Amino acid sequence: MNLISIGWRESFAKQLHSFPDCVAGRVALTHRERYMVWTEAGEVEASPSGRMREGDGLWPTTGDWVAMRPGGSIEAVLQRETAITRRQPGKGMAEQVLAANLDVLFVVAGMDHDFNPRRLERYLMLAREGGVRPVLVLNKADLHEDPSRVVREATELAGGCPVLSMSAKAGWGVAELQAYVSVGETAALAGSSGVGKSTMLNCLLGVDRQATQSVREHDSRGMHTTSSRELFLLPQGWLLMDLPGIRELQLVSGVETVQEVFDDVDLAAESCRFRNCRHEGEPGCGVAGVIPAGRLAAYLKLKKEVAFAERQVNLDAALVAKKKTKVMHKAMRREQERD
Repeated sequence: MNLISIGWRESFAKQLHSFPDCVAGRVALTHRERYMVWTEAGEVEASPSGRMREGDGLWPTTGDWVAMRPGGSIEAVLQRETAITRRQPGKGMAEQVLAANLDVLFVVAGMDHDFNPRRLERYLMLAREGGVRPVLVLNKADLHEDPSRVVREATELAGGCPVLSMSAKAGWGVAELQAYVSVGETAALAGSSGVGKSTMLNCLLGVDRQATQSVREHDSRGMHTTSSRELFLLPQGWLLMDLPGIRELQLVSGVETVQEVFDDVDLAAESCRFRNCRHEGEPGCGVAGVIPAGRLAAYLKLKKEVAFAERQVNLDAALVAKKKTKVMHKAMRREQERD
């Protein structure tokens, strides 16, 4: 297997020099603490080394490049170029990496009953915050009486990212989708269960590799037919990952990214009477009445959410640093007492 064909780059080669007894591999499938890794020698089943388990470095996820001993012991995860992350489900602030080293994120929505602007805005933020090029894909165009209307609505919230209308089941728009990815690049499909991601993957592979299921008629929601994150090398020469449907999409950070996704709000805000206008009904606000109420509410909600998340992350980091300093001072006092 040629490493360049599966995304190997010079930045990873430089990092591998720090592990002279290791070979490079890319994580193609993750299942708990077992990994299928692609190397020049072929597929290898691997697991983290004892040294890695004891450390506090990066933990492997699908798409990662790793330094691995030939027997299948992963010694380290090479620094990621990009990453799609979210807050772990629940009340904690821990970060979960969904996919690593992507070039393109295809944010997929269905034109049946799945089109949800608020959810799409969050996906677009995940992509931009992770350094990944987003493409908004509106699948199942064959099921909608006026696809062009949905495209217009999606374009208004896309913040300048491309919007593509297609039907994977009917074979429409597949060539247009492929035009957004170059040979050797890596893309992923993200979206709710039932939007047709597995059908899109099977269409691009040319074989029925991923299982598909019908959706409920009243709301077009489907079961989670994809349960793991796996990389596929397509005949077209690029890689594709099918991400499982995500129920909770809580953000980790991205105050600046909110401005990118909601650039129409910022443009309207230039006519606000006061520079510190919060767009919450203040006199002379240039946003109210110009930006649709639902989109403005989403903008304000996301700004507050990511600001809170960033404050919590900074607070957690400060507490960890304080704890380490306290432990170090105790050790120094013990040494002084011995002297």
